[in-house]
Amino acid sequence: MLEPSSTAQADLHGGRSPWGGDGLYRPRVAPLSQSLKTDVLVVGGGITGSLAAQHLAARGVDVTVVDREQPGLGSTAASTAMLQWEIDCTLGELTGFYGFDRAAQLYRHSVAAVQGLAGLVEGLGVDCAFRPRSTLYISAGEAGPSALRDEHLLRLRAGLPGLLLDHADLLSRFGIDRAAAILSPGSADADPLLLSWGLLRNAQARGARLIDAMVTAYHDAPGSVTVETDGLFVIEARHVILATGYVMPDFVRSEIHRTASSWAIATVPQQRGTLWPGDELIWEASQTYNYARTTVDGRIIIGGEDDDTVDPALRDEKMPAKSAKLADSLTTLWPAADPIIDFSWSGAFGETDDGLPLIGPVPGMPRILAAYGYGGNGITFSFMASRILAELCAGHREGWFDTFAIDRPSPAD
Repeated sequence: MLEPSSTAQADLHGGRSPWGGDGLYRPRVAPLSQSLKTDVLVVGGGITGSLAAQHLAARGVDVTVVDREQPGLGSTAASTAMLQWEIDCTLGELTGFYGFDRAAQLYRHSVAAVQGLAGLVEGLGVDCAFRPRSTLYISAGEAGPSALRDEHLLRLRAGLPGLLLDHADLLSRFGIDRAAAILSPGSADADPLLLSWGLLRNAQARGARLIDAMVTAYHDAPGSVTVETDGLFVIEARHVILATGYVMPDFVRSEIHRTASSWAIATVPQQRGTLWPGDELIWEASQTYNYARTTVDGRIIIGGEDDDTVDPALRDEKMPAKSAKLADSLTTLWPAADPIIDFSWSGAFGETDDGLPLIGPVPGMPRILAAYGYGGNGITFSFMASRILAELCAGHREGWFDTFAIDRPSPAD
């Protein structure tokens, strides 16, 4: 577990990722120069906090975002920004946990989240290299053609888009030598830092405050939450949204959440005509999977090699070996690739027993809302969280929100 009092942004990721350009689009941050009141205080200025702040500000809510370091330079900077609607747990696995109807509903909400994010980026004109993408979910490890066929049939039953490809189809259409794959439209990719910063700048233009301060204590009362900071001043809010990435305050407890680490590399720009057709997002149908995407400047990003490392120093120590393994995996997946590494990085991430996030009120603290445990669907679930938490702040609740309850039991229990 990462301790909130001692964990800095540098502990959440290591190495260097290709995101953010020259940094000129970073939003302006102001010091906390006096105590203040706000409708909603968002703690954390990464992608989850920026989506929540922008949405609330667009709804006319008085929003304040507080971050103790530079917004976006924690877990968001380590994202590979594969904005998929497919969830870490397959539809088949979720059906086993919660029944088909509930599982299918969750997948459809995930599809809608990516669509909503695409519409938001287009509507606001956020310059973040956002591109609609299809995904290739390819056979690997224990998941062969029969497992993908069963998953595909369930998706068809749920009304989800996709096409099952056998080995010959996959090889002839995409040049990928795997036994089978599911090709699905409706996902996307982006530069996560530029996306996060663009959303924060839009929120600021709508009146949101972005404050440089460290939260040290929360006092939940019947009508408001008072937040202490590391300075002389306090912030009083009707609701608080915790969007602190993979650093969870001590009072947020979940039996099904754990923190792990993932690694990624980005190659040098590839020669024209050597990338796979369509620049699809590629991920493997295995319990511990690798995943790949391209960038607008022609690089290939491949990530994975996940393990349960939590210690930042140990994660950094493993980076050379993990990067070499990822380069080897890329060569196997796409032999035409130039595997020379231009960027290599690592990051902490949260995962849950059912592949679903933790979104909703903190048990026993109804005015403090949280969004954690995103797994491989980080930005997709961040968008979903921003909408759910805004509804909860407004006093509106839908039944499906309870699926993400922070204190829900493990589906294996």
